[in-house]
Amino acid sequence: MRGRPLLYTSYAQDMALLDTPAKRVWTGLLVLLAFGLAVLLQDRSLEVLAGAYALAIGAIGLNIVTGYAGQVSLGHAFFVAIGAYTAAALSGPVDGERIGFGLAEIWIWLPAAGLAAAVAGVLVAPLATRLRGLYLAVVTLGLVFLGEHVFKEWQDLTGGPGVGREAAVPQLFGVRLDQDGPLGTKEQSLYVLMLALLVVFALAARNLARSRVGRAFAAIRDRDIAAEVIGVPLTRYKVLAFGVSSFYAGCAGGLLYTISGYVEPGSFSLLLSVQFIAMVLIGGVATVSGSIAGALFISLLQPLTRSLPALVPFVSADTTRTPNVFQVETVLYGLLIVVFLIFEPRGLFGLWIRVRNYWKSWPFSY
Repeated sequence: MRGRPLLYTSYAQDMALLDTPAKRVWTGLLVLLAFGLAVLLQDRSLEVLAGAYALAIGAIGLNIVTGYAGQVSLGHAFFVAIGAYTAAALSGPVDGERIGFGLAEIWIWLPAAGLAAAVAGVLVAPLATRLRGLYLAVVTLGLVFLGEHVFKEWQDLTGGPGVGREAAVPQLFGVRLDQDGPLGTKEQSLYVLMLALLVVFALAARNLARSRVGRAFAAIRDRDIAAEVIGVPLTRYKVLAFGVSSFYAGCAGGLLYTISGYVEPGSFSLLLSVQFIAMVLIGGVATVSGSIAGALFISLLQPLTRSLPALVPFVSADTTRTPNVFQVETVLYGLLIVVFLIFEPRGLFGLWIRVRNYWKSWPFSY
């Protein structure tokens, strides 16, 4: 094997999580750099990145069901909302104005938020065995509007539109992470928490993708009839894909709003689902690293669009006027999705593959 370090000599080596020394080194350095940013960046930047990491967890979940399993879902915002309100209710005060159980520890409400969303996903999943393509997309889209109505009317839980309620309390072993303390500022603590959880969820998703379950997902995505012929039980794996994806979405919902400390029913609109779709398509379909890249891209794009009123006079920050910042964001998401689907269907991950292949083959063109 000496002199031929990239030669695979076993199936286990080919299926390794990081199959080359370069990947192991650069991944380790990237993770260390990400943790090091907690003491290098200002609090405002850390807050934006913490939100991006929470969104990346949700984007990985959507990529599992849409990218790996091939089941088109436009209802991701519905499962995010279930996770957010489950976490808020569990950690909320018992004698407060809204439903609360006083369980503020994150190791209690975070898994519960994911499980509540996963149960909802499993209940919806049987539709995936009967529908496909645009029909399934329309059904999942209906979940968003159904959820909007329920959450706006269930004021004991959500506080109602325009009022809202406090989000889940990020408390770990009695230490409040949403307050300045021995671990650093609020922004530093939440940044490290979101980054650590993102690493855990990303490793879990990557291991799932390269397992027997992941190969079954890929077979269903490529051709479900052929997958069934070779013995893949479609119902079981489609239900599993929706359940795992919804679990990720619920955990992302529980984490995302701990940063602002406030959750409101109007946040879980169709625009949120479109944002997750944009993260997956822009980052790269059926890739965990692409989901993270897409979430970072969309999250870092928002501060730029929010500063447009100061740069472009006819763009307003007032939602009652046209055009406003939020309308520009919606149009921009649509344009980015179209551009990437036409010119680079593999997204940012595809661009990285091109750069890497060019570097490895330089100065040759093949």
